[in-house]
Amino acid sequence: MNQHMHSLTIGFLLLLLLAAAWSDIRSRRIPNVLVFPGALIGVLVHALLPQEAGGLGVLGSLAGWGTGLALLLPLYLLRIMGAGDVKLMAMTGAFLGAQATVGALLCVLLAGGVLALGAALWQGKLGVLWRNLNVMLLGALAGGAMMGLPVSGKPGEGAAGGHAEDAEESVGTLPYGVAIAVGTMAYLAMARWG
Repeated sequence: MNQHMHSLTIGFLLLLLLAAAWSDIRSRRIPNVLVFPGALIGVLVHALLPQEAGGLGVLGSLAGWGTGLALLLPLYLLRIMGAGDVKLMAMTGAFLGAQATVGALLCVLLAGGVLALGAALWQGKLGVLWRNLNVMLLGALAGGAMMGLPVSGKPGEGAAGGHAEDAEESVGTLPYGVAIAVGTMAYLAMARWG
């Protein structure tokens, strides 16, 4: 019975993730009406679920929520990710707990990379993706880009040897809710059967 309750909890999380992914695909938004009640349900379930059945307790669930929020918040602040994505990962953390949220996030980031690569191939923008990655990586390695210094050594040029505006062309927006759903499902499958 206890294992059955844990399976129902994970099943409910997967339904929430699929609903969020579908919403993100359709409207490029993950609604608060989905993530806030979902996070609350995650905390309540773990408050009621015995530890033998996979219950984390209120503090364990809140730690997972905070971990999901804290790990993706910097990406939101850098405008790499939307607020809905951050809230969705926090909701996922409320169901998984802190340690499992870190593991799930690694799978989410991998799924996001595969999604970005697939989208770039589909849209014929693989060169744009590659150029943007070069600018970001070389700028991060050089460190000078953060202080406004030219990275290539030539005034007015960016890390890739081109002008800074070269990196401004976007590959497009991605429904990252899909990556969160797929990555979390992959992590749960590996944790169960791996």
